[in-house]
Amino acid sequence: MLAIKIQLKYIEEVRKVLIDKEIIARNYKILTENNYGYIAINPNIDQMKIPDVEKKIRGELESNNTNNQIEIQIVEKDLEEVKKKPKSLSEQLKGKLSEKEIEDLKTSFDIIGDIVILEIPEDLENQKKVIGNAALSFTGRKAIFMKKSAVEGVTRTRKLEFIAGEDTSKTIHKEHGARLKLDVKKVYFSPRLATERKRIAKEVKDGEIILDMFAGIGPFPILIAREHEVDIYASDINEEAIKYMKDNIKLNKLKGKIHPILGDINKIAKEKFIKNQIDFDRIIMNLPGTAKDFLDLAILLTKNNGIIHYYEFSDGYESAINRINKIAKKQNKKVEILNTRKVKSSSPKEWHIVVDAKIIENK
Repeated sequence: MLAIKIQLKYIEEVRKVLIDKEIIARNYKILTENNYGYIAINPNIDQMKIPDVEKKIRGELESNNTNNQIEIQIVEKDLEEVKKKPKSLSEQLKGKLSEKEIEDLKTSFDIIGDIVILEIPEDLENQKKVIGNAALSFTGRKAIFMKKSAVEGVTRTRKLEFIAGEDTSKTIHKEHGARLKLDVKKVYFSPRLATERKRIAKEVKDGEIILDMFAGIGPFPILIAREHEVDIYASDINEEAIKYMKDNIKLNKLKGKIHPILGDINKIAKEKFIKNQIDFDRIIMNLPGTAKDFLDLAILLTKNNGIIHYYEFSDGYESAINRINKIAKKQNKKVEILNTRKVKSSSPKEWHIVVDAKIIENK
């Protein structure tokens, strides 16, 4: 192919001129050889205009380098083509699956550390290896798993099937400077809540006593305690989650203290918090499927003017706000709604929502 041959000391200058005049062939690498550089010329340029191209470049260079002798030639040279990387998993799968199969595949996925978790429709499971290898190549991660069930049970785990890469379910996920160790088969973790976790961490003030009722491996507490001098009681019923939370406390440099507690929050509250008259400036209730069953307890444990971050699956905020108001009224307390937010989509007509509510005691 045709290329500009130029002394190496002028290579960057020439490259800029070629880009400015849309002469460069962007899909080829620049070759350096024996003190010269070779830059590909756009093949769509009329061959009759090639001498004009050389004249333009020489003119630009000589105007900036009046005292230097400039060698410039148009030559034939074999140059290496730059391989375009696919911009999506759909692009990566072109030629491997039919257009209809790609359209049917849910091409969004979760990346947790070195692990990718895909959702593959049942009628495409016969293509899971092809899809898995494409995801491995596209993401550059170590292991690809596919979902085999919804999140289920009190321990909030889902069945996963390994389909490509290295068969490991343990990883360290990085989020806003924090490191979170986990096993995706044994604990629940959603990377899609990263923005929400950062939002809550920013709202916390030093000196707060906080309860995370369903803390999992500790992402909310870790992000908060990295930034603030606080006391956080972090409970979960999943023994594996508590084990990883303890690892994560050691992995991260924290300003605040985190107290991991294994068990049912109802029992923990009765034996530890209510008995010892411990109440909280802030309570996090990120268990959207069943958090409503614990609202009564959360409001009971909240200090006057304390804040509850209440999560629910819903198509709006009204039902969640009404629920909070109703329970607060039973306890002779008032509610000030500070914020409502859609955290992420959970289904076509349903959202994972949050309501931030200040709980005020009636005097």
